[in-house]
Amino acid sequence: MTRWIAGLDGCRGAWAGALLDLDDPSRYRAGRFARVSDILDGPESPVCVGIDVPIGLPDRVEGGGRVADRAARAYLAGGRSSVFPVPPRAAVHAGSYEEAKALSRAASVPPFAPSIQCWNITRYIREVDDLLLARPPLRERVHEVHPEVAFRRLNGDRPLASAKKGPGRREGLEERRALLRWAGLPAMLVDAGRPAGVGADDHLDALAALVVARDIVLGRAIPMPDPPGRDRHGLPVVIWAPAGEGPIPC
Repeated sequence: MTRWIAGLDGCRGAWAGALLDLDDPSRYRAGRFARVSDILDGPESPVCVGIDVPIGLPDRVEGGGRVADRAARAYLAGGRSSVFPVPPRAAVHAGSYEEAKALSRAASVPPFAPSIQCWNITRYIREVDDLLLARPPLRERVHEVHPEVAFRRLNGDRPLASAKKGPGRREGLEERRALLRWAGLPAMLVDAGRPAGVGADDHLDALAALVVARDIVLGRAIPMPDPPGRDRHGLPVVIWAPAGEGPIPC
């Protein structure tokens, strides 16, 4: 029996995805998927999926937001990356940006409204929230990650030297590729596996999520926070991070 794992990152209205056979790392593929269910219900049927999207949504936002976001924000303090505040569930499922802002302000202390950048990615949050509420068994297979938390762990808990966007982008992308190769992912998947329609940074973020999925299956991933929180529906509120110890034999 094979154990496929997967990593997913939102990408231009779809999902950048990567799959790896944990028992035979020579078997892998990357693709652009329209829906998360396409990869979960696909031929590989991965046992574990790391995904860069908030899981476990608050009904009311207080005290800096979700416990997972506070933990990740504290870990990344001093680095280039930020962890955006996740709006209340009602705002995530709003029908318009104006409605989302009003619902968020009404259910947050102090009141805040999601940025337009945040609103633009709520389609990904809604998709995963709806999927995990409709199909509870998937909660054992789908796990939230934060790519920059993962890369920092792989970098020995040190901030990366270059950003993946803007000035220094070329250096930032190569720095992340080197970390993914060091973590044990196939070099061809890292260096030449990017599928059509997927940005270079999205591909690398999906691969970072793949590393975390591997470490979850191997029982060495790190939960932030520990123990994880839960939302009103029982969904986990936790960001998983890799062990940061390099590859181990599968």
